[in-house]
This record gives sequence, C-alpha cells and structure tokens, in this order.
Amino acid sequence: MDLGLRDRVALVAASSRGLGKAVAWGLAKEGARLALCARDAAALNATAEEIRRDTGVEVMASAVDVTMHDQVRRFVASVIQRFGRLDICVANAGGPPAKSFAETSIEDWKAAADLNLMSTVYLAKETLPAMQRLHWGRFIAITSVSVKQPVEGLILSNSVRSAVSGLIKTLANEYGRDGVLVNSVCPGYTATARLVELSHRLAAREDADPAEIEKRWAKETAVGRVAQPDEFADLVVFLASERASYITGVSIAVDGGLVKGLY
Repeated sequence: MDLGLRDRVALVAASSRGLGKAVAWGLAKEGARLALCARDAAALNATAEEIRRDTGVEVMASAVDVTMHDQVRRFVASVIQRFGRLDICVANAGGPPAKSFAETSIEDWKAAADLNLMSTVYLAKETLPAMQRLHWGRFIAITSVSVKQPVEGLILSNSVRSAVSGLIKTLANEYGRDGVLVNSVCPGYTATARLVELSHRLAAREDADPAEIEKRWAKETAVGRVAQPDEFADLVVFLASERASYITGVSIAVDGGLVKGLY
C-alpha cells in the first residue's frame, strides 16, 4: 500500500530514542523528509545519521527542549525555512516520573504539565498555521494508555495526559475544515527504557524482581506480551498518511488489549 508520504515533511519530537525514534524510522522508510528534535544532542545526531545512511532521506536534527516555547518556535521556523513546508507534526515528550500522589510535590505537577501538556500546546501553536496554509496536515500526539485506564504508579501521566486528549479532540474540531487532521495515539506496555524504569520502581516498592513485574504486565494484555516500538510506530505512520484521510479527533490505543473498557 502506498501511503503517499514520499517527500512529505515530518517533524518528530523526542525522536532520539524510544517511541519517537521508532516513528521517525517508520516515516523515513515511507520516504518522508524528517525534522527531528530532542534534548540529547549526541543521541539525536546518532539517530539522524543512522536514518540518513540506511534510508537516504533528508534529515534535519536540532537539540530542542520542547518545554520551552522559544526553542520550539525557533525550531519550527527553521524547519519551514529549510524545507519550504511542514506537513506532519508528531508531538512527543516522554513521560513524567513514576510516583504515587503522596510522593509528588507541587513542582512535580508543574513540571509534568510543562512536559506533556504545554509542549503539545507549543508544537500545535507553531505547526498548525503552516498546515492550514497548505490545506493539508497531520498533527499526532503520543500520549499513553493511561488516558483510557489509569496505570498504577503513574498519577502524573494519568492526569496530565488526559488534558492532552481534551486538547487534541478540540483541535480536531477547529482545524478539520482546513484539511488538518488531529489525533492521538496511546501506547500501552512497550519495550522501551521508560518501561524498564517503571518496572524497576515498582519492583523496589514491592520487593520483587523487575522481570516479574514485566511478566505481570504482559499477562494483563489480551495477546500476552508487551509491544515492540515499531508496532506502535506503524499506526502513527498510517495516521500521518494520505490513507487516513477521514480519521480525526480520536485517541487510539496500541496496547495489545490491555484496556478493558469498551472504548
């Protein structure tokens, strides 16, 4: 299936590793030109070079902290200056620390809001007008399955990412008639460094083996295993494509059947 992504310009945030990196690879394999950003310049440049070498697509990479509006604004402007357009934005910023409510501070809440909610607002503010001018665009936020079913030990993610879901639904309604589709994708338990961090934290709390925690999570899914990053990325790439032309305003879980609710 031709997804119609060749030569589209895609910005992928937090793309030096994990889910963001998997999404960048998926888009590159479809021929999209990439603008990648992350805070870790060394890891980001290594990822950019891997993708250039193995796919031949044009890749721009810049160290950016997406919790800082000025940095996001400058980066998006530089992307449009270099490529002449911007078609796709994948808003991503990793997750806040795993904590219970009693363990959180007010500073933790402010930092989580900046990391997940405000970073998405900044990226939307700077990229959606460029898509409006083209009368074509895809804005996709990476959230978490926690917006559909709270995850133990992740009260910051459970709360703040739900605000992102509300933002995404509203933006879909406001920009749909401009040809801009806005969705979010909710990863479940996926084999990334984030999952390792969470398993170790819960294991320490329960005096258990992290491997046993991960086995428990796998059993909670319908398919009996955790996901690989590229399985998540495949859906994001599809939503970014021409083939997803009538899908907007939805939050889709890629969770192997973890969520037990109907929606």
